[in-house]
Amino acid sequence: MRFALPVNIDCSRLTTGDSRLAQLATASILCSLIGVAWLKIDHLLIGPALALVPLAGLIVLKQPFPFALGFVLFSFFRLHEVFPQLYSLRIPQLLAMGTLVSLCWSLWSGRLTAYWTRELSIFGLFFLLVTVGLVFASNRGAAIGSFTGNYIKIAIMVVAIAWLATGIRQLSHTARAIIICGILVGAVALFNKMNGIGLVEGTRVTIGRNIGSMLGDPNDLALVLLFPAGFALSYMLNRGMGWSTRILAAIGFVTVVCAVVATQSRGGLLGIAAVTGIFAYRRIKSKALLAAIGAVALMALFAMAGVNDRASGGAHEEGIDESAMGRIHAWGAAIRMALHNPLTGVGLDNFILNYWIYSDFWDGQNHAVHSTWFGVLAETGVLGLVIFVSMMGIILRCVLLALGRLRAGGGLPEGRERWEAYALAEAVLASLAGFTVSGTFLTMGFTWPIYILLALATALGRLSSQMALAASQTDLQSAPPTTTAPGVSKLN
Repeated sequence: MRFALPVNIDCSRLTTGDSRLAQLATASILCSLIGVAWLKIDHLLIGPALALVPLAGLIVLKQPFPFALGFVLFSFFRLHEVFPQLYSLRIPQLLAMGTLVSLCWSLWSGRLTAYWTRELSIFGLFFLLVTVGLVFASNRGAAIGSFTGNYIKIAIMVVAIAWLATGIRQLSHTARAIIICGILVGAVALFNKMNGIGLVEGTRVTIGRNIGSMLGDPNDLALVLLFPAGFALSYMLNRGMGWSTRILAAIGFVTVVCAVVATQSRGGLLGIAAVTGIFAYRRIKSKALLAAIGAVALMALFAMAGVNDRASGGAHEEGIDESAMGRIHAWGAAIRMALHNPLTGVGLDNFILNYWIYSDFWDGQNHAVHSTWFGVLAETGVLGLVIFVSMMGIILRCVLLALGRLRAGGGLPEGRERWEAYALAEAVLASLAGFTVSGTFLTMGFTWPIYILLALATALGRLSSQMALAASQTDLQSAPPTTTAPGVSKLN
């Protein structure tokens, strides 16, 4: 059930004379402040920089969506760590402040209409459970630190993206930006691979390992690289896209796949297989042929990645390899954590800290869970896992409904906007499949991917519904008026 929460506040308007006087006074004050600052701060560029501040403030208030999108991209793809030259500029922090100011202003001025949907409700329920879990966390300091440092930002941006995306064009820009970021991160990963920079176990590529970046772990890097794959493949295969967009998407998909192969992450490779499998399933009629192609392609991916040559989890280890055995021990510990704390779990970011208590195997160090499902189970309990899986189910339902509305013959007019929406819906569907499969081996329960998909699915579901409603109203208006047969009275 969808319903709107209009936030409209009538602001008193100044008369023309008063408005001009206020503008003149404001300009005078700003010029005076800039002049004083230029005199006090002895730097040649400080004046021009301060002169751009009012323009920057105007852009922030008028265009909130690019700031929200920029913050999400920098936070998820870690662009300031991929390119360390940007690190000192504090770009994510600036984008976050710009987004919050712009969002609040848009709501207060009535330029933005807030709304609530089933997707946001289930997310709000999961967010509430995570918040309550902070009180009962075994290590409250670690849980609160992770909540305030990362998860609260994710929650705010889910709502911000869903509310600020008021048109298909904005969602299309989002998809293209995700593809471009995938190309940038993938290119740096391949450069590091070719030059032997930051390799783990001698063969597995990383980024920013020397500065402690999250991308310094091959599995986390594979997680980030996997996300753009669905968007790139969707925009490459859908014929409604322009050639420039399809070429960009093809470059993005090849770059991302090669970079994931370089990480030698089994979860990442399975995620790539799941993403491509969705498009193959929707386009290849013979399911037997599809299964054969899929099996060969998956074996080829693992062979190209050289997984058998990995120092951990390679073919030289007999029986169940060390990497797989470590996961089994971690998953057993997660189950015991959930059984001991079924309603709230051990708390956000508390799995590693509790590993030695609940594990049946101790080798002298704590281990990560390496699974989205077991991670959510351990840190939010059985109830949290049920809500989390339900949230994914609602996202899937929302995307499938949007695809049904946007499919050819669904009553919507032909045009670039509809094809853009359809490509985005397929991209979200494929990315959700990649998340579901790779989530078995990668820890993504409290990181950006699923929440970005949630925000995009929410906005897309609302916009596609509006498009379908507008198309039906147009059809009704263009339909010829009904006539009454002679001698038959028309009933009112």
